[in-house]
Amino acid sequence: MIRTSFLQDLLATIFERSVDRPPSHDRRSLAEMCKALLSERGEASGTLIAAAILGRYEAASAQEKQGFFQLLERAYDLDCESLIGAAETYRRNRDFNTLSELLRAAEPPRQELLRRLNRVAGATGRLVKMREDLLAMIGDEPSLRCVDLDFQHLFSSWFNRGFLVLRRIDWATPANILEKIIAYEAVHRISDWDDLRRRLEPPDRRCFAFFHPAMPDEPLIFVEVALTTEIAASVQQLLSRDHAAIREAEANTAVFYSISNCQRGLAGVSFGNFLIKQVATDLSQSLPNLKSFTTLSPVPGFARWLSSQVTEANGDVERVKSASRILEASSPDDLEQVRSETLRLAAEYVLHAKRSDGLPLDPVARFHLGNGARVERIQALADTSSKGLAEGRGVMVNYSYDLNSVEANHEAYIHHGEIIAARSVRALLGAALAQHHARGTQNA
Repeated sequence: MIRTSFLQDLLATIFERSVDRPPSHDRRSLAEMCKALLSERGEASGTLIAAAILGRYEAASAQEKQGFFQLLERAYDLDCESLIGAAETYRRNRDFNTLSELLRAAEPPRQELLRRLNRVAGATGRLVKMREDLLAMIGDEPSLRCVDLDFQHLFSSWFNRGFLVLRRIDWATPANILEKIIAYEAVHRISDWDDLRRRLEPPDRRCFAFFHPAMPDEPLIFVEVALTTEIAASVQQLLSRDHAAIREAEANTAVFYSISNCQRGLAGVSFGNFLIKQVATDLSQSLPNLKSFTTLSPVPGFARWLSSQVTEANGDVERVKSASRILEASSPDDLEQVRSETLRLAAEYVLHAKRSDGLPLDPVARFHLGNGARVERIQALADTSSKGLAEGRGVMVNYSYDLNSVEANHEAYIHHGEIIAARSVRALLGAALAQHHARGTQNA
């Protein structure tokens, strides 16, 4: 990442602070300031107003913040009559001017308000935090979803892949960023600094994160990678304190074992698909001995789905018994006794359990299959942590990323609903169940 000189940074900071400092005498309400910001033509004074709005919002109570979002919803929504009129005019006369007017009328004024707020230095990260507040309120006030649509629309442009910077995170990375890696880890908790060091410092460990130039000290998403000699079957083995590191040249497999989104305010803005493919591409170029790129992924909805099978098995007694035995197993030793049943039902869950829209029920499966991965293996007793047992009954899945076939797999999944799975995974289903579910799943 290109860095300016110390003097340039210092002068830029002084200028930004002098311009963006909100006027202490401004006693206008948030509503009055928003109206002034949209009508302000002078860029310098507009930035002052924007800084004042952001400062006032951040100092507000939860109730006052809710009032701000209600203002955005009601006062800065589409003018439907203007939109209908512009559409009718464009239908009769399709030229540059009528199209320009139609596009202007089709955009809620709050989008321009958010753009003007973003002119303040450092405002992008503050707006991400603002959306985090908004998302927390939508459950109680669904009408605010209209406001969130505008945040999503703008963030999808501001956080476009072309603006993202991929950085390797290692033990020499500044401590303030390492602290955030510890805090943001969402899959396998990092217990302390020694635990973090074991994930970053050995020669067979990697961590990569996406950053945005407007938020240089805030990782957006990061992935942890283990370089191994085989497809990993246990996350506890990967994270063991007794792990014996191997040399880079000995590794032939890269295992992506944890992917964590860091900013709740960027929910719905996809980074993970770019991250995995970019890291896989970079690793394949720097370490040509790597031949396989796989994940070791959780199945967070498996236990919940098993519970539904107990109550909704439609008279299938054996199915109820199998699901019940898996759910009643209280320890890894107990789960070992029902290994074959666990693998069979886990295969069915990953390959065939669907939402009402036809997409996989499991959120992790939706993510990786949508990226063009194939289901390579299903592993029993792969995560024996309390979380892994409670949510996935110890099951984890290896999704394989073959850089030569991910695009074709993605197209087959998106356009035809085909889930690409290894023959060994399909075999877990059993002949009768495999025949029943043959449509929509393809052997690899």
